[in-house]
Amino acid sequence: MSLRLAEVLNGWGTSLAILLAGVLIGWFARTVLFRFLRRVARRTPPRADDLLLEATRRFWLPAIVLMAVLPAARVAPLELEYRLLLSRTALTLLLIGITLAASRFVRLWFATAEAPTEGQQPRPSLIQQVAQGAVIVAGTLLVLDNAGVEITTLLTALGVGSIAVALALQPTLSNLFAGLFLSVSKPIRVGDFIELEDGTQGHVEDIGWRSTRIRQLANNLVFVPNARLSDMRLMNFSLPELPQGVMVRVGVALGSDLKRVESATDEVARALQRESAAADPQHEPSVRFLALGPTAVEFSVALAAATATDRPALVHEFLIRLRQRFDAEGIEIALPQQVVHLRPPPAAPPPAAG
Repeated sequence: MSLRLAEVLNGWGTSLAILLAGVLIGWFARTVLFRFLRRVARRTPPRADDLLLEATRRFWLPAIVLMAVLPAARVAPLELEYRLLLSRTALTLLLIGITLAASRFVRLWFATAEAPTEGQQPRPSLIQQVAQGAVIVAGTLLVLDNAGVEITTLLTALGVGSIAVALALQPTLSNLFAGLFLSVSKPIRVGDFIELEDGTQGHVEDIGWRSTRIRQLANNLVFVPNARLSDMRLMNFSLPELPQGVMVRVGVALGSDLKRVESATDEVARALQRESAAADPQHEPSVRFLALGPTAVEFSVALAAATATDRPALVHEFLIRLRQRFDAEGIEIALPQQVVHLRPPPAAPPPAAG
């Protein structure tokens, strides 16, 4: 009996020694790794390395303990059935922790994209939800497989059941896949200014799993189902680039000096493109005469706004400056008018001879 007790105590001592050594080694490796990652993070832009540190910060200690339990359980003085159960439980908990850490990393990754740097576009929330869902599903399958659940049978059952679910949720799935199409192919992006075929205009705030949220300039929210949005004709004012061309039509009196009109208008347009916050400073404006109308000489001025929403402000400022310049130059703006020519009455016939 004493010999058996000594063997048991020796077995537990070995198991505890392995557990303690595993924890110490894991903690030492974690410390060295974190120091290395912190040094890398200080020398690089705050992106994947920083997010990895933040996502796994609370999971390292449980993960080290669980990884130390795995070899310790193999030499524990227990029945084979209980050792396998202990090992499987530790591995299951470890897989759950890895899944949660990966899901947290994905969430943090997309959270940093909500305030993008210059030249970058925010990511739709649908992409984040799909990515997190994929991580959780993959982790769940690994956990179930480690727990002894037959994954093949489960996937077969899910495949059969998904047919009925797809038929019942056809409109929802249609919006979901349309949202994925919009997020991946990017005919519209979060932050773009768009106009729908019914005339609705606004900035794209988010592409969700069911609908796309558009904020109008009047600060109203419009929700458009993704399936309908992917099928309709729309105009994206933010693609292929933000600056927007603006054509302004003007008319001057027929007797105006056209060379003088062209020179004054060109000077006003170039000064506006350089000085106005609503203008694209890289654009070279142009003046083109269009027609000699019945009451005016018509011409157009090609300007460029910084964005689509800056076009009204740019036209407003241009017309003010142009009118001031024309008044200073003595150039007359054409006004609707009609010229009436009065003819003298016909002479009265001479009186008849008496």
